[in-house]
Amino acid sequence: MLNALKIKNQKGFSLIEMMVVVVILGLIVLGLVTFFTGGAKSWVAGQSQLKAQREARQAIDRMVREIRHSELIINGVSKSITVNTPALGSNEAYIVTYSWIDYGDSINRQVNTTTPMPVIDNVQVLTFTYAFPDGSINILDVSKVHILLKVDVDKDGNPDVTLNTDVNLRNYNLPK
Repeated sequence: MLNALKIKNQKGFSLIEMMVVVVILGLIVLGLVTFFTGGAKSWVAGQSQLKAQREARQAIDRMVREIRHSELIINGVSKSITVNTPALGSNEAYIVTYSWIDYGDSINRQVNTTTPMPVIDNVQVLTFTYAFPDGSINILDVSKVHILLKVDVDKDGNPDVTLNTDVNLRNYNLPK
């Protein structure tokens, strides 16, 4: 008889208690999902930023290398530059042009008369500023170029990468 009384007096959880537990666990899971989703979005944005920085650095390094080794600047305006660069190990030279049209376009590189190839996409700003020695205004006299490159990967109007550099032409005015 004592056994029968023990079984009769045992109670389980009520429906309301179970609903309260489910709501509390739901809120905890919702908070964790929000936290991990935000972390994943931040990681993706960081990877995109890192990729943009790497590509911009590679693009400007290539431009700097070819401009630095140039003998002269053939044509130069604020959004494009054409240089005469000696080929390594030979007496020949080739003409390289870097050009950019407008916001969001690619920087294109053209060698001699080949088809222009994109170097980097989503360019917000590319400017070439030329240092004219001795008050000259002849582009053939320029021996120093300042390059400003801004890349906007997410196209929000704010540059994700901004690079500035000055380039001195090493082969400028060398006897031929």
